[in-house]
Amino acid sequence: MKLKIAICDDEQSQLDYLCALVDSWSRESGHLSDVMTFPSAEAFLFEYAEDRTYDILLLDIEMKEMDGIELARRVRSDNGTVQIVFITGFYDFIAEGYEVSALHYLMKPVSKEKLCSVLSRAVEKLGKAEGRLTVSFDRQTEYIPFPDIFYLEAQMNYTVVHTKHGDIKTKISLSDMEKQLDDGFFRCQRSFVINLAQVQKIRSDSVLLKNGVAVPISRGMSEAIGKAIISHF
Repeated sequence: MKLKIAICDDEQSQLDYLCALVDSWSRESGHLSDVMTFPSAEAFLFEYAEDRTYDILLLDIEMKEMDGIELARRVRSDNGTVQIVFITGFYDFIAEGYEVSALHYLMKPVSKEKLCSVLSRAVEKLGKAEGRLTVSFDRQTEYIPFPDIFYLEAQMNYTVVHTKHGDIKTKISLSDMEKQLDDGFFRCQRSFVINLAQVQKIRSDSVLLKNGVAVPISRGMSEAIGKAIISHF
């Protein structure tokens, strides 16, 4: 999946600078990004009327005509998942950011380190909001929708994510991967986390998933899995 990022600022030098930082973050983090720049709030809204698929907005607050706060209000009125980051030279507007659930404020001049940190947080929040798992491997990053996951398996210092489209192995612990998941997933044994939506049959020592795989479960866990399925669905 490719992230769609918009940068809105009425100073061309700032647009060029921020675009370069985002491109650098994309290369270093392995996140594929499509970055669009806009010289005004009005220019962005004109484009947004036709295409609302943006994931992250980097908005300058002090712009001519419509400012970044008003732009964010208009976007947020019908889009609760897009991650909004304000860029400003003043602290005066911070309280207004709560109205539009801004992820963060970045003070000018924006440092690469701080922008990279905020962009990584935005990706993490997008994953939770839209129900997808962020998996980094072989210098690339993939976003896997929760419904596509059968189960996760710990293998030494790695985690294997078993999906409808194949297996992905990443050097991240199962416990850390589990933090991204919602209550539709269940740790059924020390080394396994299952997607409850993929359970076809519960046995005393395993669960049979819809892909035909039997995943082992801890002793006495079958009842807890059944209750989790009932409460979740």
